[in-house]
Amino acid sequence: MGDHKEQPLRVGAAVRRRRRALQLTLAVVADRSGLSVPFLSQVENDRARPSRASLEKVADALRTTAVELLAAADPACSVDVVRAEVCEPAEEPRQRSLVRGHHQMHASEFTGDHDAGREFQYRNDQLMYVADGAVEIEAEGRAYRLGRGDTLYLTGGVRHRWRATVSDTRVIVVAVAEHVEAVQNRSR
Repeated sequence: MGDHKEQPLRVGAAVRRRRRALQLTLAVVADRSGLSVPFLSQVENDRARPSRASLEKVADALRTTAVELLAAADPACSVDVVRAEVCEPAEEPRQRSLVRGHHQMHASEFTGDHDAGREFQYRNDQLMYVADGAVEIEAEGRAYRLGRGDTLYLTGGVRHRWRATVSDTRVIVVAVAEHVEAVQNRSR
């Protein structure tokens, strides 16, 4: 229960995202694929499940593969539980994903320190929440110290790096997924 492996995939959202990314209308995809506009609309709204042959036709029309569309598909469940890992405290830093699948949001938990010298710059917005411990974050040339319960919001495109300043620090990073076009060339 709540496990994506048990749930059928909803390929409709992946088809819609790909079609919109290519700036195509349903009529154009219908023409290219030989499938009807009403059927494609039903597929995109998850009211119809395409056969393998139909999915391949749609993929060809969208200049991708059925495998890629399935990989980008959303699971059919709207609720998923990611259980805490049960493990001994580790000497090395750890990272684990808090959201499974290919969604509009991505969340990770970082425990311990990580490569403080590595600079990050993501296309979309993100939020960093310090669950335990403390961190120093350098963003666009300014330094910020965050303690337990503090958050830092970074607009897409902001260069930053961070490091834990206390052992056993846990940082939660929530971001708009990279495959979602959430930022439109913000001027600097």
